[in-house]
Amino acid sequence: MSETPTFGRYAEVPYEKMSPEQQAGYKSMIEARGRLPGPTKIWVHNPKLAKVAGPFGAHFQPGQYSLSEREREIAVCVITSHWRSAYPTAAHERIAKAAGLPANKIDAILGGLPTSFDDAREQVVYEMAIALSNGRWVSRGLHERAVKALGHVGITDVITLMGHYTSVAMTLAFYDVPDGAAGMAR
Repeated sequence: MSETPTFGRYAEVPYEKMSPEQQAGYKSMIEARGRLPGPTKIWVHNPKLAKVAGPFGAHFQPGQYSLSEREREIAVCVITSHWRSAYPTAAHERIAKAAGLPANKIDAILGGLPTSFDDAREQVVYEMAIALSNGRWVSRGLHERAVKALGHVGITDVITLMGHYTSVAMTLAFYDVPDGAAGMAR
C-alpha cells in the first residue's frame, strides 16, 4: 500500500498491487456499481465487505428502490449532514438540487434547522430521517403516517438507505475526505 494518501487520508491500492481477494472484491464492486464512487474506493480494501457493499449500494441507485429521487435525497442529506461528513454531504447537496428540491429546504436540512414539505411522502421521509438520526422515539402517529404514505417497502428503503449512508458518511469522515476529492483514476 502506498504511504501517500490519495483520497483524504486514505492511500488507495492500485489494482495491480491488490491481493487476489481484493481484486475479486474490486471486480464485484465494479459489476454491481459500474464504478468506485466515494467510500467504495476505501471499502474495496476489505474484499469481503466489497462483495456485499457493492450490491447493497446498487439497490439505492435510481430505479432500483421504492423512493423518488427527492425522497432519497431528503433522507441522505439528513444523515450525511448529521455525521458532518464533507464529501457526501456536498455531493448530495448538489444531487438534491438537481432532483428539484428547493434550495431553502436543502439549506435547512444541512443546517439542522426545521423545515417542511407539501408532499406527504416527502414530509414523512423527512420526519423519519430526523427522528431516526437524532435517536428519537418514533411516535405512533409518525409510524401510522409512514405506513399510509410509504408502505412497509418504502419504510424499509428509508431505514436501510440511512444505514447505508451512515456507513458512507462515517467512512469518509474518518478518512477526512474533502468535498470533491477525486482519488486515483481507475
